[in-house]
Amino acid sequence: MSSEDFMRQAIQLADEGMRGGRGGPFGCVVVRRGEIIARGQNRVTSTNDPTAHAEVTAIREACAALGKFSLDDCELYTSCEPCPMCLAAIYWARIPRVFYGNTRTDAAAIGFDDDFIYQQMPLPPEQRAIEMKPLLGQEARRTFADWQAKPDKIRY
Repeated sequence: MSSEDFMRQAIQLADEGMRGGRGGPFGCVVVRRGEIIARGQNRVTSTNDPTAHAEVTAIREACAALGKFSLDDCELYTSCEPCPMCLAAIYWARIPRVFYGNTRTDAAAIGFDDDFIYQQMPLPPEQRAIEMKPLLGQEARRTFADWQAKPDKIRY
C-alpha cells in the first residue's frame, strides 16, 4: 500500500466514526513495515472520554498489539493535524513520521479548539485561560528524588 492508501484508510475511519455517532470526524492508522497494525477513531462522545482522540486510540492499540510503549519503527497517518494532546502522545510514543490531511486551522473552522490550545501552550502558566497554581512542590519533589535514585526504573 502507498502513503495515499494509508491516508485514505484514516479518512475512511474518520467518516465512518462520525457517521456512526462514535465521535468527531477524525481517524488514524499506525503503520509498521508497510502494514496497518492499529486503527483509531475519535470516540470522545460515545465513551465520555475527552482523551479518546483517533491518534490516542490508535497509539494505545498499536502499543498493545506490539507489547511495547515505543513505536519508533512506525508511521502515523491521521485525517487531521494532531491536537496538542495527540502530538504529545506521538512524541511520547517516539513515532518518527506523521502524515495528516486537514490542518488545525481547518479543525478550528468547524468548531474544534485545537488552535486555541496550541495558542495557550507557550504562555506562562499564570497567563493561561485555565487557572494553574503550584502547590506542595517540595513534597512532590521527594517522589522525583526517589525516582532518580531508583536502580530498576524503566526509562521511557
